[in-house]
Amino acid sequence: MSTSSSGKRSSDKAVRWLDADEERAWRAFRRVVTVVQTGTARDLAAIGLSEADYEVLSTLSERPQRTSTLREQARKMGWSRSRLSRHASRMEARGLLRRDPDADDGRSCLLVLTDEGMAVLEDAAPAHLASVRRHFIDRLAAADLAALERIAARMEERDGDV
Repeated sequence: MSTSSSGKRSSDKAVRWLDADEERAWRAFRRVVTVVQTGTARDLAAIGLSEADYEVLSTLSERPQRTSTLREQARKMGWSRSRLSRHASRMEARGLLRRDPDADDGRSCLLVLTDEGMAVLEDAAPAHLASVRRHFIDRLAAADLAALERIAARMEERDGDV
């Protein structure tokens, strides 16, 4: 169904329909997300990783002792803990990470990037960065990138309201 008022029903009076400019902007945003994610996901798949694999590996590589709680990692990715736990099991089976008990939360665990996982990340990073450049950075002017940073900051300010 369209997100504009063009096809609204009489029972939708309380709905704040998008005007034509808002709808075009929303659809443009969705196209950008789709194009960039599809391209970078395809490029990661070609080197044997999923977007989620890369996110977990890169995030853990930046943490002290290359370790994060399952809860914090799930929050960062916007996933449920159970979804991340299942994904972490698959990554653990591939030797990319291990789980250690979380002394602060007996019901949870710590995700620890293994040396093998770090090596996989280091091998994948140049190809991933080239992909990000090809599908995103190199297609935009410096002013576009600055505008995106401002937009992201505004979205993050309101994130708690959702």
